[in-house]
Amino acid sequence: MLALVGEEIKADSPLGKAVAKAGEILAYDVQKRRIHDWVAEQFKRVGAKADAEACRGLVEIVGEDPDALTSEIDKLATWAAGDPITLADVERIASPLAETSIFALTDAWGRRDVAAVLGAAESLLERSDRPRSGELVRLVAMLASHVGKVRRCARLADDGVRPRDAAAQLKMHPYAAEKAFAQAANFSPEELSDAIVRLAELDAASKGGSRLPSDLELERALVDITRPRERAA
Repeated sequence: MLALVGEEIKADSPLGKAVAKAGEILAYDVQKRRIHDWVAEQFKRVGAKADAEACRGLVEIVGEDPDALTSEIDKLATWAAGDPITLADVERIASPLAETSIFALTDAWGRRDVAAVLGAAESLLERSDRPRSGELVRLVAMLASHVGKVRRCARLADDGVRPRDAAAQLKMHPYAAEKAFAQAANFSPEELSDAIVRLAELDAASKGGSRLPSDLELERALVDITRPRERAA
């Protein structure tokens, strides 16, 4: 048996047509906007059952490389042995490879779960191979980016735009847009604006702008942007 491996080989190219005549072409031409759907299809291919949250979680943890995803899908399918695969299973079993795997933090923030937010942030800091100070700065930047997207979704929702219609405009996967719209509904416009400002303050503090320890500044900011505000009597 002979296997040929290459990049950017089109199926309608001379080489692609020649290989198709003699054997089988396994092409991983996956559009980033459809990566979650592709993961779901791969789970089905190996006879495994994984819900949408599990598929999204796998991409967040592993990244968008098809080879890495395929390896983790096979591992999860073998481990599950026919049982349904949940997000909790993915978080426990999958190997973290992605540079942006902060979905546990953003999901906890979106449902306003202070304890889960603090736990997710600490887990990310401990798991990273980077110096703690550098990872904290990166975490703040990614969280600020996410909150900014949710804020834009809130404004579109006020204009009557549906999540799937907003996905292309925001350059987001439709599923991610739906999640962001759902999170936006849990915050007032003022809270989202204040969260952007608070994260900017945290960014400055984490880069030497505060005499307090960076970890303490992070915890205080996460609590501030997550917990529901008390309504005036």
